[in-house]
Amino acid sequence: MGKKRIVKKGGDDNAGRGGGSSRASKRRLESGILYVEATYNNTKVSLTDPKGNVVAWSSSGSLGFAGAKKGTPFAAAKVGELLADKAGQMGLKEVSVIVSGVGAGRESSIRAFTSKGIHIQGIKDTTPVPHNGPRPPKARRV
Repeated sequence: MGKKRIVKKGGDDNAGRGGGSSRASKRRLESGILYVEATYNNTKVSLTDPKGNVVAWSSSGSLGFAGAKKGTPFAAAKVGELLADKAGQMGLKEVSVIVSGVGAGRESSIRAFTSKGIHIQGIKDTTPVPHNGPRPPKARRV
């Protein structure tokens, strides 16, 4: 049962899909900012120009990882590699990295990004730290 897959003969294989990585990017960048948001459930990475305008982004969920696999370092590394490829097509030479969150993909996404030959100027951690936070819930009575 389920949906039937329609196979079209000839024509473009990527027609109707949102994958725009095959075409050449018009935008040229020398430097940029790489934002890494690593939660327990997902890893989102976005690449911006020095002004902060998003040029490319990806997440482990958008790559097809589902459930608990989205928060793994392997999924984060795949996101970093994909974004590094996109950055290489734009001519990016160096980035400064801003990391937020405490997930498992913090370090592995940056390592995968640098493995493609893009220089890192610096890494800044903007993870919010609670100053004792909100009041805890009352003790549970059974």
